[in-house]
Amino acid sequence: MAIADYTIDDTVAIVNLNSGENRFNPDFIKGFLDVLDKVEQSEAKTLVVTSSHEKIFSNGLDLEWLVPVIQKKNTDEAKNFFYLLNTLFKRTLTFPMITIAAINGHAFAGGAIWACAFDFRFMRSDRGFFCIPEVDLGIPFLPGMIALLKKAIPPYKFEEMQYTGKRLTADECKTHHIITEAAPMDKLMETTLGFAKGLNKNRNIIRPMKLRLYKDIIHELEVEDIPYIESGKFHIG
Repeated sequence: MAIADYTIDDTVAIVNLNSGENRFNPDFIKGFLDVLDKVEQSEAKTLVVTSSHEKIFSNGLDLEWLVPVIQKKNTDEAKNFFYLLNTLFKRTLTFPMITIAAINGHAFAGGAIWACAFDFRFMRSDRGFFCIPEVDLGIPFLPGMIALLKKAIPPYKFEEMQYTGKRLTADECKTHHIITEAAPMDKLMETTLGFAKGLNKNRNIIRPMKLRLYKDIIHELEVEDIPYIESGKFHIG
């Protein structure tokens, strides 16, 4: 099965993530970016991304792939991966149509950060948490990650989540305006698509709007320095 695939429903492109927990490694990121290229060439006006996993949207970094890279002290490979990860975030953030994450389960760590790159977030209310547990994983946020999180999470809540690793339910996310709407699993896509199909906007105006609105975030995602990846010092935990 492909890492991701898509279908068109009226004016909406629906991308399904098919890579299990949809953890970030080079193959997953490149596979998703390839699908985005195809969606951009379609006539769709709105993008919805969800997961085919029954309880997980994305669990972030693929530590089974990344940790051996770190242990081998392969600094260049590690840096190139985080550059690629920033490419994923930037491509999602600046995609030339309105984007919606239909979070149908857990969005943990990098998965939660990625969800913040979308314009809107809808989340399953009967199962799944939104969480940034990097404080417990020993992985400090990169500048671009912080910028994305601050885009979607109110400052007072971001500080709490960053320092405690607290898990939020969909209802808590709705209360703090991190997501647009919470819905049970059997209504999630119906609710998301109902919203998405009402956003039949001109793609020619969406991209310049995003480039201006997110200029500071884009700058942080394009920085060449990866501050905590230094030869012999890059570690997790």
